[in-house]
Amino acid sequence: MAKFDVVVPCYNYGRFLTDCVRSVLDQSVADVRILIIDDASSDSSVEIARGLADRDSRVRVVAHASNKGHIATYNEGIDWANGDYFLLLSADDLLAPGALERAAKIMDSCPEIGLTFGECLVWRRDTPRPFVNFVQDLRWTKQDLVAEMCRTASDFVATATAIARTTVQKAVGGYRPSLPHSGDLEMWLRFGAHAEVAKIEAVQAIYRKHDSAMSNAYLAEMLAEYGQRKAAFDSFFETCRDRRPDISLLQRQVAHSLADQAFDTGISYIRQGRIESGLTLLRWAMSLDSRSRYLPPVWRLLRMPGPEGRQRLLSLMGKSKARRRKVLQKSAAIPVLRADRERQR
Repeated sequence: MAKFDVVVPCYNYGRFLTDCVRSVLDQSVADVRILIIDDASSDSSVEIARGLADRDSRVRVVAHASNKGHIATYNEGIDWANGDYFLLLSADDLLAPGALERAAKIMDSCPEIGLTFGECLVWRRDTPRPFVNFVQDLRWTKQDLVAEMCRTASDFVATATAIARTTVQKAVGGYRPSLPHSGDLEMWLRFGAHAEVAKIEAVQAIYRKHDSAMSNAYLAEMLAEYGQRKAAFDSFFETCRDRRPDISLLQRQVAHSLADQAFDTGISYIRQGRIESGLTLLRWAMSLDSRSRYLPPVWRLLRMPGPEGRQRLLSLMGKSKARRRKVLQKSAAIPVLRADRERQR
């Protein structure tokens, strides 16, 4: 019988904590331990966590005296785990019925698989809790996670569904303190470089979307989001370069996809009247991918709002053309300079 260790990081999510822990304790597997790590919450999280531990011996609580931040809390949970399989489940999320059993069946039968993930339903504020049936028919496929993430330059693995083989998690290591906003993406890339990954064709978790979610304020500023995403890929390419022979191709794909997405977002900002933010995103996209720098996707610049927006975009395009002309002039001058040197000899 597989043993599961589930770490529940909590910071001021006391109102969600009972539902989260209950969703783990009610799983169809018997051998499960839960460690709630409270990161110095100012609400009633610690009292609720200790009450849960008093009622069920499978629950333990660690309460920080001072706030250490989510990265340190996650890594503390990874250090604690010693079961067969491991899950990091935020205190405001929920496991779907049968989630642990499905992951165990796959990894028990396929030792080469080090990570499983699945579908995740979004539970929005002021809406009824989504109902998830226990799925009897287990369907799954292997994923080249690294290739797909580099092609899309995105993180499509919902953390609440990411159930890992603990030995692989230990080999991969903890979260990077330098990546507070894109640590998950970089973590899944490392998993994909160290082991095979399986996607489960079933709802594995419920993600609660609410006003106090940590990602809300951060995602409001897309330039920072794209920058952190790029930093995650850069960190992966630096540390796992020897694990992928196609690393140069993957780097080009990330640059092109990120630039493409940033360009689209920049256009969207400009259409909303956020001219400066939009132009900043366009410039960042052009600096990332040389194809955007010298041959911007002009068709996306159509239907810009008002004369000011069109004028600023035309100015940006003019600068791009001037930069390209300068590069071409330098290229054309090289043979002439070489000929002059030959004559001087």
